[in-house]
Amino acid sequence: MPELWTPVPEGPHEAFVERLHRTIAGYAETVGVQTPVVEVELVDTSRFVLDRIDPEPGFGMITVYVHGVRDDAPDALIIPIGSIRRIELRRAPEDRVARFGFNVPAA
Repeated sequence: MPELWTPVPEGPHEAFVERLHRTIAGYAETVGVQTPVVEVELVDTSRFVLDRIDPEPGFGMITVYVHGVRDDAPDALIIPIGSIRRIELRRAPEDRVARFGFNVPAA
């Protein structure tokens, strides 16, 4: 990632989020869970369990909504797509899913 990041008027944010939602939904169907646990790791190594992802505000940036697992966790983060290091998908016991599952938007 370059030292200085600036937003661009057109970006892959909408296509990225749409494909990510399809991937998460496909994973959930394959492993047989309604709401998988989705965790994102950013380039600064911070990690967040996600509730959902939106393609807004655009311009190469997206909004990730965070489950408040930690007291110091934000409710949401607006981040450049390039700041995502990796996204983990996993099953969770049903009691955890009620608290931490990812909400895939209806197609």
